[in-house]
Amino acid sequence: MKVFQSMPLNVVIFFLSICSVSCQTSSTSSDTEKSIDKIFANFNDISRPGASVAVVQNGEIVFKKGYGSANLEYDIPVTPETIFHVASVSKQFTVFAILLLAEEGKLSLDDPIQKHITEVPDFGQEITLRHLATHTSGMRDQWDLLNLAGWRWDDVITKEHILKIIAKQKELNFTPGEQYMYCNSGFTLLAEVVARISGKSFAKFTKERMFEPLKMTHSQFYDDHTKIVKNRAYSYYPNGPFAFVKSRLNFANVGATSLFTTPEDLALWAMNFKNLTVGSKAIVEQMNTLAVLNNGETFGGAYGQFVGPYKGLQQIQHSGGDAGYRAHLVRFPAQDFAVAVASNSGVSNPYNLALQVADLYLEDAYKIEEEASKTEVKTIALSEKELKAFEGHYWDAKDMYSRRIHVKDGSLQYDRGSGNVTELAPIEKNTFKMQNIPTDVLVKFTSKDGKKGMIVSEGETVLGTLVEYQAIDRASIDMKQYLGSYTSEELSTTYTIIEKEGKLIATHPRVSDGPVNFVKTDFFNIGGNTVEFTRDTNNNISGLKVSGGRVKNLKFSKD
Repeated sequence: MKVFQSMPLNVVIFFLSICSVSCQTSSTSSDTEKSIDKIFANFNDISRPGASVAVVQNGEIVFKKGYGSANLEYDIPVTPETIFHVASVSKQFTVFAILLLAEEGKLSLDDPIQKHITEVPDFGQEITLRHLATHTSGMRDQWDLLNLAGWRWDDVITKEHILKIIAKQKELNFTPGEQYMYCNSGFTLLAEVVARISGKSFAKFTKERMFEPLKMTHSQFYDDHTKIVKNRAYSYYPNGPFAFVKSRLNFANVGATSLFTTPEDLALWAMNFKNLTVGSKAIVEQMNTLAVLNNGETFGGAYGQFVGPYKGLQQIQHSGGDAGYRAHLVRFPAQDFAVAVASNSGVSNPYNLALQVADLYLEDAYKIEEEASKTEVKTIALSEKELKAFEGHYWDAKDMYSRRIHVKDGSLQYDRGSGNVTELAPIEKNTFKMQNIPTDVLVKFTSKDGKKGMIVSEGETVLGTLVEYQAIDRASIDMKQYLGSYTSEELSTTYTIIEKEGKLIATHPRVSDGPVNFVKTDFFNIGGNTVEFTRDTNNNISGLKVSGGRVKNLKFSKD
C-alpha cells in the first residue's frame, strides 16, 4: 500500500475504481477471463468507446467486466455498473409487462388494439395485441414513417409524436397475420396499453413490477429525454482512424426501445427465465413460443424475442441498436447459460461478441452430430459465357425493389445499387451462394415462358422472387413530367422534385437533397426507397407511392 501514500485521495479512489473493473472475482477461470479479454481487446482503451459483458451460468453471474470509455470527453471508464441504452432488447420487457396484465385478467393477447387505444385507425382488419407482440400486425414502422416525414434521429421524439403519426395512417403493409415484418410501432402501442390499463407510466410499472423485485437497480425505461442518469455511457461513431464523433439520442418514447440498463442487470433478467422471481412459468413459455402465421407457418420469431439454433443448441435472443449504442442478449435455456453485451460504439457487433463468449463456455455442449452433419458447400466452375446467361435486371413486384446481375472479373455480382454488391459463387449450374455474409443465402435462377427469374432464399424461407425486366434507356424518358411537389396527408409533409444540372433531385425542408435514380418506367429509387409514380386517366402523373424497408405503398398526391 506504500504506493498510495504519496497520492492525493481522489487519485487513490479513482485507481481503486479502475482496479475493481479488471480485478474482480468470479467463478470463471483465469484462462477463460484472458480469452474474454482477447475478444474485447479492441475496446480495452480509455481513448475509445467501450463495451461491457456479463455471463450467466447455472443460475449465477460468473463473469462481468467493462472495457474502454463510457465518455470520451472525460475519460470515464466503462465498468459493470455503466448504464447503456440497449434499444430493441427492450421489446421482451414490453411483452412480459403485457403478459403480467393478461395473467391478471386485465387484457387478452387476442384483444384488438383499438379496444385499448382508440386513436389507432380502423383499417378494416383486426389487429390484435398478439399481432403487435410478434411483428405480424402489418402496421407501418414508426421509424420509417418519421424518417420519410423528415425527422432526424437526434430530434426529440416523444410517445405523442409516434401516436400522432400512427393515427394518421390509412393503410397496412399487409393483412394482419399473413406475414412477418419487424415493426417498432407495435411495441410502442403495447407499452401504452400497459400504461392505460395500469394507470401508471410504463416506466413506473416496469420499475415496480419487474426491476425492483429482480434487484435490477441500474435499469429504467427512459421516457424523459431531459432526465439525468448517473453512470450513463454516451455513444459514438468513428470519424477517421483515431477520432470519434458523438451520436446523439433524444428519445422520449418507450416500449420498442429506451431501456437503460447494464449487462449485469440483463443477466439478472435472464436468470428469471429459469428461476422465477417475477411472472410465472406460463408467461415464460408464452415468451419462448414461436409465433404462427395465418397459414400455420413459423418464422423464427417468438414474443419479443427470436428463437433458433446455434451449433446444435437452442438460443433465444434479441439485439438492439440506436444511435451509436449496440446491445445483444442471448440465452441458452437447456444449458442455463446467457450472455449480455452492450457497447457505445456504433460499429461494434455485440451479437458476434456474445456468441464468441458463449463458445468459450459451451464448447462441450455443442452437439457433435450437428457439427458432423454439416457439409461444406462446394463451389463449381462455370465459364464466363455460362455466367453471362444470368445477367440482367430483375424486379420483385411484391416488395418493390430491383436487382442487377452482372459479371465482373470472372464472377457473378448481385448488385443492389449504390455500391452495395455481393459476389455470387456457383454451387450448381443455376444456383449460387452469396459470399461474405453471415448467413447462408442462395440465389436460384429460373426460366418460365422464356422469361428469366430468380428466387432468393435462406433455408426454407423465401426472401424474394424476382422476374427479369427490360431496362429502358433513360435518355428516352421525358423526365420533366415528374417535376413538381408531392404531399402525403399521412406524414403531413411535402417533397419537391426539381431538375438540377440535367438530373432529377428530391428536396425537402429537413432532408438533404438526394438524386432520383431511374429504375424502370415510372419507378425510381430515392434515398434507398422505391418510388412508383401513379397516373390519372389521361396518363398524366397524379402522385406517387413510396415503398422501402418497413413501409409499403405510402401515397403522395401531386400538388
